[in-house]
Amino acid sequence: MKDITVSSHLKGLQGPGPSQGLNTSKGGGANVDGPSFADTLAQSLDKVNTMQKEADVAIQDFVAGDTRNIHETMIAVGKADLAFRLTMQVRNKIVEAYQEVMRTQV
Repeated sequence: MKDITVSSHLKGLQGPGPSQGLNTSKGGGANVDGPSFADTLAQSLDKVNTMQKEADVAIQDFVAGDTRNIHETMIAVGKADLAFRLTMQVRNKIVEAYQEVMRTQV
């Protein structure tokens, strides 16, 4: 299975920093103390990738006869499948939001 890699593709999702006109004064503005959206997304994709790799290893171990525990193998595959499907739904929502913004007339 291919690895999910996150590289410079997410640099555009960093958002404006405090020096780029973001109002952080008392009484208004956004909180910039937490991780950026791109960091959170990259971290989530790394977790999904790790789950996919663990499922691949579990399948290979089961097929090779290194383990006889089908339950753990199926749980690992189920977790990886669920995480991947959730990631695809998040991706679809992001694409829909982007398309909606692009349709907005100024």
